[in-house]
Amino acid sequence: MVERIPAAQRGSYPLRNGNAVRPLVDGEPAFRRIAAAVEAARASVWVTVAFVERDLALPGAGGTFFELLDRAAARGLDVRALFWREPELDRLLPGASHFGGSETERAWLAARDTRFLARWDHLPRYCHHQKSWLVDAGQPGEVAFVGGINLDHGSMVSPGHAPVGGSASDVYANVHDLYLELGGPAASDVHHNFVQRWNEASERECPDGGWPDCGRAGLLRFPAVASPPAGATAVQVARTVRPGRYRDAAPAPGAASYPIEAGEQSVLEQYLAAIDAATRSVYLENQFLHSLEVLGRLEAALARGVAVGFLVPGVPMPDIQAARRDPRAAGFFAALEALGRHPHFTLAGLAASCGGGRYEDVYVHAKAAIVDDAWVTIGSTNVADRSFHADTELNVSFWDVSAARALRRALLEEHLGVDTASLDDRAALAVFRDVARANRDRRGRGEPFHGLAFALDPARYGA
Repeated sequence: MVERIPAAQRGSYPLRNGNAVRPLVDGEPAFRRIAAAVEAARASVWVTVAFVERDLALPGAGGTFFELLDRAAARGLDVRALFWREPELDRLLPGASHFGGSETERAWLAARDTRFLARWDHLPRYCHHQKSWLVDAGQPGEVAFVGGINLDHGSMVSPGHAPVGGSASDVYANVHDLYLELGGPAASDVHHNFVQRWNEASERECPDGGWPDCGRAGLLRFPAVASPPAGATAVQVARTVRPGRYRDAAPAPGAASYPIEAGEQSVLEQYLAAIDAATRSVYLENQFLHSLEVLGRLEAALARGVAVGFLVPGVPMPDIQAARRDPRAAGFFAALEALGRHPHFTLAGLAASCGGGRYEDVYVHAKAAIVDDAWVTIGSTNVADRSFHADTELNVSFWDVSAARALRRALLEEHLGVDTASLDDRAALAVFRDVARANRDRRGRGEPFHGLAFALDPARYGA
């Protein structure tokens, strides 16, 4: 299967055999598992953070993100958090929350006698968008978590997405998303990525660029050997890194030297290779769909008879709505409309029935794809040019028929209220299409849904 769906060739990290993978669907179970891993850690906990609401109580963590890390540091572990810093966040993303290391936030860290180490990382005009946890890096029992779930209240929900009673204006009150748990040799690449980012964090020499200070938040060593096998799954870690962002460094264990100064777009390379190799089905879940390259490859896949399902937010981010009004984006929306003319293409969103003809939209923040029930990618990368070329992103792709089918079954059971375990991938996407269309009609009549998915009109998405 690896031969038919090829791995990315132009990236820092090779395809590695001998891994264990476990997709984690939605924030509540994902962070219960992450919190349990942190509580069991014996040596280190290293985290990359994009967005975080500091008063958020994490499921299973006995408190906030900061309290979870504080307890680990109090046990004598090496605990480090790498935070994104964007001084103009309020202007660029109104309502978003990150921990930018402002004077007020540093005073708050001091008042709580924060013991873990931190660095801040700025990417002018763009976002360090990676979300990863690495527990006991390079040690026996090492485990990594890579995904897209933000540390915010709307993301800490249970599978099934019962209505939470958010206001109609808060599209992020009930969020669907994923993480992937990873053990084995490929976890060493998550380790390598963290060391590279930590050692070259943009603010590392600024007076307020580290916690408690730049001196104590010192350098880390790159992993010298890959972690031992933990399973039987082939895995590749892929990234987006802007050119000139990092200096060329020691390669990951067993990997060829990669010129990171030139940048990396191995997530995009992997998406295009997987879609081009598809012979039966492509199923995607993503917050964005703003890549003409991907839409063009999906059009070609549909033309050769591949079934395609694409789950997106029913109410998209304002950026998508603004793009719909921008003549420069006309080509993208024309390409999306063209996909809708294929009988085997389904565009759908999620919503929970509230009764009385009312519905609460579920925001699809996931960044995942499944091809031919054999290949999966999960990570932080949106299907958008910005994510493929400019933001700092991290995905894990794996080749495993059993795990891919199990994930497809879990996702569609949540979205459709139907168990597709007895169906192949194409039959499952046919059920996805039929249930979504039926729910679209039910919504028009004010009737309860079966499941959550409802069909969207590609010709009017974002209008």
